[in-house]
Amino acid sequence: MNFIDVEPTLENYWRAIILFGRNTASYKFALAKALIDVSLERDSDLISLEDLALPYAMHLCEHLKHSPKQSTFGSGKFISACIQFNHQQISEDELIDITNKEGFKYVLDAFHVVNTKAVQERFYDVIDEEFFIDERKHNKGIRLTDNLFKLFYVFDHSAENLNFETESRWNLVEKAWELNIGKGLIAVEFDQDTKRLFTQDTKHRRIDITSSRGALNGYQKSRCFYCFKEISIAPNDPMLADVDHFFPHFKTPSSNRWLLSSG
Repeated sequence: MNFIDVEPTLENYWRAIILFGRNTASYKFALAKALIDVSLERDSDLISLEDLALPYAMHLCEHLKHSPKQSTFGSGKFISACIQFNHQQISEDELIDITNKEGFKYVLDAFHVVNTKAVQERFYDVIDEEFFIDERKHNKGIRLTDNLFKLFYVFDHSAENLNFETESRWNLVEKAWELNIGKGLIAVEFDQDTKRLFTQDTKHRRIDITSSRGALNGYQKSRCFYCFKEISIAPNDPMLADVDHFFPHFKTPSSNRWLLSSG
């Protein structure tokens, strides 16, 4: 996979999962954010599904509040449980129990899979550097690898940027599903004053979808487009990136061509 081959760092292995993994449901994004949570909070590398269930489900519950469509194949028992929890129809313990039984069926197997389009008769790749090992058969959980701890604990500067990137990618996928079109066809525009991306619904209302920095930073591998200097998307960081237009507005009919620079 060229994205990783050019600069095979742990950050870019993580970005490959978030940017190029197959998206039929948002479970991968929710799991990614839950893994960030447990890597920052836990000393043990063995995490039971029961302990992972609540942070995993809560990220999905939060997104369901503003984006009801979190899957391309219907709701299912897991999403239904999250909706019920948001409506105070089930307890936290019930949410954990249903998540433990229903929420991990496919996402753990699919998490490290990228490049799902057929390329040279190969339909998928599993990245070389994994962030957890599936131990459901023996320990009813997953074992976090050193890669995850290095990425979000030892290299703690990565945590904030990658968290923003994961959230931004999730928001863009949600908007594609809401509009029932491919995410590559969304007419995304940029507000120069607020530095945020937005799209418009059929009633021509502006809908904020994500920070432009978070949406762009993953593809640029947290580097300036011009000088390749490391940049940040964390608020108030002295290395906070600027958002530039790659082409002037008058030279292109589309306004969704931007890049990040170090200023």
